[in-house]
Amino acid sequence: MSACYRRITARTAASPAANRVQIRCAAVKFLPLPQAGADRGRRIVLRSPQLRAIETVRTGGEEKIRRCSCAAVGDLVEINGRDGGKSGDRTAEVMVAAGITVVLGVGNRVLYKLALVPLKQYPFFLAQLATFGYVIVYFSILYIRYHAGIVTDEMLSLPKAPYVAVGLLEALGAASGMAAAAILSGAAIPILSQSFLVWQLILSYIFLGRRYRFNQLIGCFLVAVGVIVTVASGSSTGSLVEAGLFWSLLMIVSFLFQAADTVLKEIIFLNAAKQLKGLTVDLFVVNSYGSAFQALFICLLLPFLSKLWGIPFYQLPNYLKDGAACFLNCGTISSGCDGAPLLPLLFVIVNMGYNVSLLRLLKISSAVVSCLASTVSVPISVFLFTLPLPYLGVASSLPPGFISGAVVLLLGMLIYASTPLLDPCVAPQPSSVD
Repeated sequence: MSACYRRITARTAASPAANRVQIRCAAVKFLPLPQAGADRGRRIVLRSPQLRAIETVRTGGEEKIRRCSCAAVGDLVEINGRDGGKSGDRTAEVMVAAGITVVLGVGNRVLYKLALVPLKQYPFFLAQLATFGYVIVYFSILYIRYHAGIVTDEMLSLPKAPYVAVGLLEALGAASGMAAAAILSGAAIPILSQSFLVWQLILSYIFLGRRYRFNQLIGCFLVAVGVIVTVASGSSTGSLVEAGLFWSLLMIVSFLFQAADTVLKEIIFLNAAKQLKGLTVDLFVVNSYGSAFQALFICLLLPFLSKLWGIPFYQLPNYLKDGAACFLNCGTISSGCDGAPLLPLLFVIVNMGYNVSLLRLLKISSAVVSCLASTVSVPISVFLFTLPLPYLGVASSLPPGFISGAVVLLLGMLIYASTPLLDPCVAPQPSSVD
């Protein structure tokens, strides 16, 4: 139910525990707690982008304000102050989801490089296999979940315009990223990719109303610096200058599209919670429709994308046919395709799991947290490439600044994570509470 409250009180006044007072409108969902004790009240799941609440302490017949806090979507708050256990459960859920995302992110990066061993002549085929294959797989899963009752008609009837925007942003991000990557050196891309985190912070501030504490901003900054030091140390420092300003800016713009895509997905979850009266849209609804519209826009951009990969558009059908033969490791084209189809299939499966995990983490936390989890996978992948992996030949050596960069990155993550889920963010305003 959606409502606007001036005060939320516990069922009994005898408990000295802190009570929460909501000071602006929000969509909330009330969930009953087990009645194990007489002083237990109810809990609420916050569904607004940023719900501001203040805590009061009841002493006799008088209430005193303690602090003002912010809660993000999905935060669970106990009305009578007994929310420590539930808050801890949510923190644990986010940490587990972030850990799974990091592991799948590492696997995604490693397996992508392994998948390109048999398909080294057909990377564009692998990209299109992933793009269009996901549409089939995601809608198959959506069909199963719909008939299982997990996905409802209300979820499927949500407006499709946001999904169109998601598909367009993903297609534009892929197209601009491919164009810039064709010119930029490998050392420049990890440096420029840290603009993704910056865009996340800016867009979350503008469109979600997020306000970040100083230590969170410092933590994000250290994470970005740590990745740059870890990955780019020992590489040519003049690569950005040699590539030209335009291509560097184009790569930064591509990360703007990707950041806007993730923030838009978070907005979709928030708006769906309001339209579904406190429920939340299934993530496979978002993934399925987003992937479908992305595939549609990729089809429209195929002439441009094929040219970026050095494939004349009129030769694209033959290229895709040869790529499919190499993928299946059959026919006259199979020479040099050792490892197919196992390695490409493993990459597609893990990449799909990574995308689902990333969206799940975004759903229960925020776009910035999902971005940080994705960023952490970069230096771990760099380390794994120093091991004797099959099909890759001679292992690479660690960059000179790997250890120092990893320490800086870990420090940044710890600083960012030191902020509680419900932390003071605005000054208390006693006069507004009656």
